[in-house]
Amino acid sequence: MSSPADHSRAGINLPPGIEERGLDLEGSHIRYLCGGAGPALLFIHGLLGYSFSWRFNLPVLAKHTTVYAPDLLGAGFSDRPPGLDCSLRATAMRVLQFLEALRITACSVVGTSHGGAIAMTLAAICAQQDHVHVQRLALVAPVNPWSSHGRWITRVLGTATGASLVRVVAPRSQFAYGRVLQRLYGDISRIPPGTLEGYSAPFEIPGAIEYPLAVVRTWRKDLDGLRSLLPRIASIPTLLIWGTRDRAVLPSSAPCLGEQFENCNLIMLQGAGHLPYEEMPPEFNRALIDFVVNKSGTETIRR
Repeated sequence: MSSPADHSRAGINLPPGIEERGLDLEGSHIRYLCGGAGPALLFIHGLLGYSFSWRFNLPVLAKHTTVYAPDLLGAGFSDRPPGLDCSLRATAMRVLQFLEALRITACSVVGTSHGGAIAMTLAAICAQQDHVHVQRLALVAPVNPWSSHGRWITRVLGTATGASLVRVVAPRSQFAYGRVLQRLYGDISRIPPGTLEGYSAPFEIPGAIEYPLAVVRTWRKDLDGLRSLLPRIASIPTLLIWGTRDRAVLPSSAPCLGEQFENCNLIMLQGAGHLPYEEMPPEFNRALIDFVVNKSGTETIRR
């Protein structure tokens, strides 16, 4: 179970004006960050991230909204229940339960990478019930059916042999994460101090590697299912944000994804990699405020 003490030992400072909170959901503890006032804005992190990913964004958006950034179960400093179903639908259902537990009935959602796929799945589930309304979607280089890059990796890691290899490498998490970060940034000179330590900290907790391994086991099936869900959320105003140097989810997939929405705009951040929210936070925050707070107009992406 996570706690503020765990957070402090990791040497990670909370963003200014942001509080660390927790709630119990079906016997497991979820850690989340929260701050601000006004309409709810939910942040969903990517596969190897957690609420730390949004450290440069939460304080800025909290001036305009109430921000919520959970560590998904299995990740960050939330609990790691054994045998956790990490399919897109199961994860999205847990996020929905998180919102319902906080009595949030309407929110905009920001999701990055795998978290972007979770955000789309969450919106599709919400479209078929009356408890929570997803008002706007901001998707940051979201995993999607039109980006084939990385599928061979998920095939390998989804095998018993691949998973065993990852478990051997996992104890050297800082070294491994250092290599990953270099690929995720468009310009490695922009990696902020403390980034490697922050991302590596949760992987010092036993069982941390099981969440990403569980995710990749259902990766291909989940992407096929995601394509069929998109018509349900076509009417939701959507913003796509991509870095032009993204090597994890190909920017070339953005137009195809954008065409699935009736009201969609694409912003390409020149020179940024897969993590534009921390590589170019001023530009990212301005785009998000304009879309979520100022409710700037969107336009359909066409071929």
